[in-house]
Amino acid sequence: MKKWLIPVIAIAVLGIIIYSLTVGFNNTAITKQENARLTWSNVESSYQRRNDLITNLVKTVQGAADFERGTLTDVIEARSKATGITIDPSNITPEQMQQFQQAQGQVSSALSRLLVTVERYPDIKANQNFLQLQSQLEGTENRINVARNRYNEAVTDYNTYIRTFPNSVFAGWFGFDQMVRFEADAGSEDAPDVDFDF
Repeated sequence: MKKWLIPVIAIAVLGIIIYSLTVGFNNTAITKQENARLTWSNVESSYQRRNDLITNLVKTVQGAADFERGTLTDVIEARSKATGITIDPSNITPEQMQQFQQAQGQVSSALSRLLVTVERYPDIKANQNFLQLQSQLEGTENRINVARNRYNEAVTDYNTYIRTFPNSVFAGWFGFDQMVRFEADAGSEDAPDVDFDF
């Protein structure tokens, strides 16, 4: 065998190995990134379901003529703000995530006040439509929590993949950046105050 042929073969083998590694990395990173984006879409879908239910809940509660309008207005305004925030799942920044979470937290807070206020209105509490909507909202809140957890799991899987060596090198070459996770709202670790003084 000619001496010059050995370095050529070594370079060719090295080139094939590098190509295989980078193609494998790129394809797997794309798959994990797309999975994380899909789970984000599921989070948004769960919030959309809640927003749709809020419309029906508000209409049902508005039927009670003596109901406090301020509470309904708070719910409607919070829902409007929350639906006005959209996030591109391919480019979620920590600031966008915080803004999204804050708007959704305002919806949750307004809904909680609405449901507490309804306790003072036996006609509403006995309304079958209201009870059904309240049950659906509770189920939707659970779906939202599950969707957020699945999103965080998908983001963790993706972020771990692109941050481990040698993938971290390839991630820089191909422009794969870390994705942002959901985080608990500030103060959520504290037990809420419950006030039954009407």
